[in-house]
Amino acid sequence: MSPQGELNSFLWTIRRDPPAYLFGTIHVPYTRVWDFIPNNSKAAFHASSSVYFELDLTDPYTISGLASCQMLPHGENLQDVLPRELYRRLKRHLDYIKLMLPHWMTPDQRGKGLYADYLFNAIAGNWERKRPVWVMLMVNSLTETDIRSRGVPVLDLYLAQEAERMKKTTGAVERVEEQCHPLNGLNFSQVLFALNQTLLQHESLRAGSLQAPYTTEDLIKHYNCGDLNAVIFNHDTSQVPNFINTTLPPHEQVTAQEIDSYFRQELIYKRNERMGKRVMALLRENTDKSFFFAFGAGMA
Repeated sequence: MSPQGELNSFLWTIRRDPPAYLFGTIHVPYTRVWDFIPNNSKAAFHASSSVYFELDLTDPYTISGLASCQMLPHGENLQDVLPRELYRRLKRHLDYIKLMLPHWMTPDQRGKGLYADYLFNAIAGNWERKRPVWVMLMVNSLTETDIRSRGVPVLDLYLAQEAERMKKTTGAVERVEEQCHPLNGLNFSQVLFALNQTLLQHESLRAGSLQAPYTTEDLIKHYNCGDLNAVIFNHDTSQVPNFINTTLPPHEQVTAQEIDSYFRQELIYKRNERMGKRVMALLRENTDKSFFFAFGAGMA
């Protein structure tokens, strides 16, 4: 495999005839990065007859599978499982988000008929029924920057829609439960720690006493410059915040380290190995087909 020789190309060629390509994507609105993606990557996409993703985001079963995997078991509510004070802070933070949404939305979003209430319900409507780990990720994505970009497909989804429009064969190398189970596998005290840390961070952002460590803007800038900064991209790939923080007391540092190692193992190393095997199997079984694999850049 050889990286292509253009400045910011996240494109690798697998030498075979016809060629196969591996392209590193990023989970941000495609409009923020499309103009920076070199022509060789776009040409490889156009030339390939089969386009494969991590998950098939255009498949309604994938979407509903992801949704049900995030739910608490048999009718439990978040209020039943979280410590009262943590639940109270979470509710207060989400009330604040709901209040701010109309001010965060762009004129363009309003022009498309996206209403603040509708948007809030689409993202957080059933938060009381979600497992705490998914609520933690949801809180992390409820920032002004991320809200302002809602309504534009992220790069992977845009490529999937384009592939369908061009009548290419599309597929996925992962199953929903493979993406979902590792997150549900954190133990309860780790999840509470993660949710508490996330809330603390967002409460500080609200109070204006903290700058977010890695923002979506950083991610876009690094991607557009072709800088595969592992720290930033690994967190985009797993969509998991980094909790390792030198200001934590020692026992909490240990928990943060454990969570980080667990995610690295489950969401990066094991996934890479599994996806790599499936890519190789597809290539062996379809020697006459050209492939374009679009996976999160942190994986590539």
